[in-house]
Amino acid sequence: MPAAIDESARYVRVERPEDLPAREPKTVDVAVLDMNHGWPNLGHDALVHALLDGGGELARLRQRTGLSVRAVSFDVRRHGMVPPPPNGRFRLYVGTGGPGHIDPRRNDGSDPASQGIREDPSWEEPLFRLFDAVLDDPGAALLAVCHSFGILCRWSGIARPVLRGADKGGKSSGLLENVLTPEAEAHPWFGRFAADPATDPASGAGGKRIRILDNRLFDLIPGTRAFPPGIVPIGYESLGVGGPRGEALTMVELARDAGGVMPRVFAVNHHPEVFDRARQMSLLERKLERGEVSTQWVAERRELLTRNYPDEDSDRRLRSTSEYTLLEPLRFFLYRELRRRAEALGLPADLHEDQVTEASRQA
Repeated sequence: MPAAIDESARYVRVERPEDLPAREPKTVDVAVLDMNHGWPNLGHDALVHALLDGGGELARLRQRTGLSVRAVSFDVRRHGMVPPPPNGRFRLYVGTGGPGHIDPRRNDGSDPASQGIREDPSWEEPLFRLFDAVLDDPGAALLAVCHSFGILCRWSGIARPVLRGADKGGKSSGLLENVLTPEAEAHPWFGRFAADPATDPASGAGGKRIRILDNRLFDLIPGTRAFPPGIVPIGYESLGVGGPRGEALTMVELARDAGGVMPRVFAVNHHPEVFDRARQMSLLERKLERGEVSTQWVAERRELLTRNYPDEDSDRRLRSTSEYTLLEPLRFFLYRELRRRAEALGLPADLHEDQVTEASRQA
């Protein structure tokens, strides 16, 4: 289980059909699509914490109503566990990062991009059906990072994975930048991000840019045709800090909430779940204590987390990126599910998803 969290917020791991817990009237279940294939990582636990560490608002709601949140983590790639489509129980889905090729058929253990992963690709078809169902259901939402971003690009056909070669410096890793698109600046949600002081005007180098934490082998390169209606490119790679916009798509909205502000199906090719260095250090130590990772693995990530960033406001800029590209959209849809459950049970909610967008507007 991830490092200690509020005891009222629970976590369940699903590796076999019988692992799926029974529904509970006062529990809002959120489906986590674990794409890590058993690899040690920080991202999965960080996403679970982002879901369950709701702060004062959720604690007060629990005290008034008894409602709680449960993260149900489905091991998609290693055990083929794909959650059911939106059905009243699951309406919020979160996809993680992971190793290997974006196309599971290429993960034969010998392809250089497979990173040693040998994979049964049979999970892909049911996962694509889930994506279809989420897209078709205006009451459902899916937020995805890194490897899940690539899988969504494969499913939608909007971009193809290209292994980063020596000409791009190989793997993209560390504290880097993305460039916001003109569509992002005109977007009702990401336009607020573009106007935030945490974004950099980039001195005319191709658009406002944001600080991101990267860890990826693949660029996702869009086709030559325009994006289909309803699909909005939000960000692209930056060719070096302060450099021009590159060709790799890094953030995309595939559907928007009916309210017209918040992205409903949205994915990024960076790691907005990894933003609080103190929390990540705690997660590292707990993983080491449980014997899940090696001391070398921990040492490498501890060095990254304690490294001095290139400018004094990098922490603030990175936090702003996390808020706009993951934390606040996640909070919006989590609040919505809690409000819906409270109303269905005749309980006083005193919590509404519009609090998120209104607070952002006033900030």
